[in-house]
Amino acid sequence: MRPRVTLVLAILAVLLGGGMLVPAAYVRLASDGGSSGDGAESVAAPPPTAPPPPTLTNAPVSVPFDGKYFSWALMDRQTGTITGAENLTTTNSTESMIKSWIVADYLRRLGDKPLPAEQRRQAVTAIRDSDDTAAQLLYRAGGGRAVLERLISICKLTDTRIDPKARWAYTQMSPRDAVRMGDCIADGTAAGPKWTPFLLEEMANVRGTTAPEDQGLKRGGGRWGIIDGLPPSITEQGPVGMKNGWTMLWADLQWHLNCLAVTDKWSLAVMMRYPKDHGLDYGAQVCQSVTTQLVTPQPGAALKVPQPVAKP
Repeated sequence: MRPRVTLVLAILAVLLGGGMLVPAAYVRLASDGGSSGDGAESVAAPPPTAPPPPTLTNAPVSVPFDGKYFSWALMDRQTGTITGAENLTTTNSTESMIKSWIVADYLRRLGDKPLPAEQRRQAVTAIRDSDDTAAQLLYRAGGGRAVLERLISICKLTDTRIDPKARWAYTQMSPRDAVRMGDCIADGTAAGPKWTPFLLEEMANVRGTTAPEDQGLKRGGGRWGIIDGLPPSITEQGPVGMKNGWTMLWADLQWHLNCLAVTDKWSLAVMMRYPKDHGLDYGAQVCQSVTTQLVTPQPGAALKVPQPVAKP
């Protein structure tokens, strides 16, 4: 009996071993680029496409705003498309937001000449610290009203109106024109090829908060608003140039507040007027809220994977 059992076991081992070899050989041939029995060749699956980096794009914006005026606009700088609130062509006084142009205009007219030390100091403090005196000196050096006329002409603005007394802070500008101005600065038209990197560097280094100790009579901290609404996934892509404008005007007891920021992909402006008692933080938070709602994709959106619905 023992020899017969041994023979049977040997035959079974051969049969089982052969069965195991066939799929293993098939897998090896397929992985080596071999053909299937009907002549069709195996094709490797394409690698997954990486999603585009987060950015700002047009989206519904809902802000429970308490004030006389609120509007915003966003420009896609790759296409030039401008979207935003339904009233994006209406205007607000620019306040210090227009200092970015005043500095740009002076630098462009300087051309290839060196920037004198005193004017460099004025340009830096006008942008980084929103210094009124420095901006006024550069404004006068550029010819006063002519500075604003060049703004409208060079940046192709359509809604902007100059104050009758040519006071730069009282220039009336729409959000649509504000994002055009931001684009005009970022693409080098405003300050010219030599000085644009310098200007954008200053705009990326605006400093100071909304805290009372950072706010003075002729200058104030302006690093707030849009920048606070941007997630690290956007700010880490590159510098964000910005210039806010804000004044509580006793003439109407309203804050006239504007936020402007620009990158190589987009230009965003948020503009408003609201009651004195709301304070500076209120406007800064509105700018932040609008920005957060425009971030695409929204943080955490990738985790919201639709689940299949079970059939009854």
